[in-house]
Amino acid sequence: MRKKTSELPAYQQALGLLVRREHSRRELKQKLRQRGKEADEIDSALESLSRQDFQNDERFAFALARSRQSAGYGPIRIRAEMAQHSLGSDVITQAIDVLECDWAAMADDLIQRRYAKKLQADPSQVRKAVDFLLRRGFDQKTAFTAVKHRKLNPDADFLEEIA
Repeated sequence: MRKKTSELPAYQQALGLLVRREHSRRELKQKLRQRGKEADEIDSALESLSRQDFQNDERFAFALARSRQSAGYGPIRIRAEMAQHSLGSDVITQAIDVLECDWAAMADDLIQRRYAKKLQADPSQVRKAVDFLLRRGFDQKTAFTAVKHRKLNPDADFLEEIA
């Protein structure tokens, strides 16, 4: 008969979580605390997992950055989300640098898909499009440039124009 998850040691519970997806050390600690595990047991389990390279904050940062980029989020939002996981600034910078993404082209693509013809028809959509990109984590310059480009050239290919 299987043991209930709450009866398993912290190490096994953490390992079970890591099998599903990467987790930051902070995230694992929080989840184990919510499941009623003692701080000493949690620290011991996390130390063992780190030593065995089952839990690695750097690998987690790279996975999170790739995931958020593919979901259409910009560098500011990705950086903020990684900071919430208590990752070091050097790890965050490295994870974002590895992405090698053309953020301007990504912003333009998002505007093209979401606001294609609306920008021409309704001027209030311009503000909404800029706000959308800012919420997605793009800087103001990138957001305004992408929206301005789409407003002036709704059918143009952004990459052809900047080349």
